[in-house]
Amino acid sequence: MEKQRYERPVIQKMNTGLMNKFGTKTENEPVTHIESVSVKGLLKDYGSPLFVISERQIRRNMQNAKRIFKTRYPKVQFAWSYKTNYMNAVCRIFHQEGSWAEVVSGFEYDKAIGNGVPGSKIIFNGPDKSDADLIKAAKNKSLIHIDHYDELYSLIRLSEEHKLKPKVAIRVNMDTGIHPKWDRFGFNFENGQAWNALTRILNSENLELVGIHCHIGTFMLSTESYSIAARNLCELAWAARERFNKMVEYIDLGGGFPSTNTLKGAYLPGTDTVPSIDQFADAITDVVLGYGFRQDELPTLILESGRALIDDAGYLLGTVLATKRLSDGRRATILDFGLNSLFTSLWYDHKISPAQQLGSQCEETVLFGPLCMNIDVVRESIVMPLLEKGNQLVVHRVGAYNMTQWMQFITTRPNIVLIDVENKTHVIRKAETLAYVEELEQVPSHLNKNY
Repeated sequence: MEKQRYERPVIQKMNTGLMNKFGTKTENEPVTHIESVSVKGLLKDYGSPLFVISERQIRRNMQNAKRIFKTRYPKVQFAWSYKTNYMNAVCRIFHQEGSWAEVVSGFEYDKAIGNGVPGSKIIFNGPDKSDADLIKAAKNKSLIHIDHYDELYSLIRLSEEHKLKPKVAIRVNMDTGIHPKWDRFGFNFENGQAWNALTRILNSENLELVGIHCHIGTFMLSTESYSIAARNLCELAWAARERFNKMVEYIDLGGGFPSTNTLKGAYLPGTDTVPSIDQFADAITDVVLGYGFRQDELPTLILESGRALIDDAGYLLGTVLATKRLSDGRRATILDFGLNSLFTSLWYDHKISPAQQLGSQCEETVLFGPLCMNIDVVRESIVMPLLEKGNQLVVHRVGAYNMTQWMQFITTRPNIVLIDVENKTHVIRKAETLAYVEELEQVPSHLNKNY
């Protein structure tokens, strides 16, 4: 008989928090495979920690979203949000599924070009576009979404100097009932700034107005806010049609659709509270279809969704480094990944599952990362089986932002593996090495002396 590990008894104050109608939830059901591939095998082959992405789930999400919108509206185009996850392999899956590219920097623009996206299928958003970026985008016939007047004036000047006629849209900010308002970007709808910008473009011989764009927020839980946004964009499009006899080619509602992650402080899990894509589609398409445009004038509806299409396709696998008791008696577990890899643990209470069958005894636990920083907390409180050194874990719904906002801090960043539709595994980004991290460093010659 295997000798059981001894753990000294403690007296602990019971603090279960408020109950909900679903009772207290534990995360004791093991997740041993991802798309029929063994978690233990993945960690053995590629090391711990490890990011894993399911190609099958990405394609499933993309096909489902297209079906939902196209059964409600005749002209729909998705544009993959590069900032959400710009691993080339991930981007190319979305492009194979028909998505354009939505970028917010010259760096992302060049990545899209490198991934084979035609310039005419790249949407260039963001407030930071250099003159060189604008010229490149204009020559490639990309869709340039103007963020502010300085950018508008620069485009007019550059188009005259270089004999170009850029295809442009404006970004519009507005009050959709969300607090705080996202009025940092774009031209304001309520005070007339957006219409003023449109008239300047329509009166310019050097710019071609093709669309109107907005992005009202992130992880949006209100479908009504999208109805308001769609109505305001339609109003601007209608005014351009009536006063300038110019019908825009598209309206772009941006992104912001949530995944089913659970926001920190939420009473119920995201799987129970987050609106479905069907509900967002109804809220948007009902407004556009009902606004009054003739069938032949209906603008293309562009959507720049990111998080909702990839979060549940991403997993983070890791290993328990140690367990301990905190001074207040709480159980603590130290993992080999933390905020440096799992940036979104600042936003969500991620679902975390053991990767092997454990005992039925559970206890409230704090999950810490390996960094020497007190803020390195993966979960502040989670009820799990009693973990031991060497046990392995699976973090769910991590496909969005973690692989673009992760940090090379204290330790190097891990491998990223793609499981394809045939359940074959591929490294799509190698684990970093010291040589890679130091590649761009230069040491002045006077510091090369031996100590």
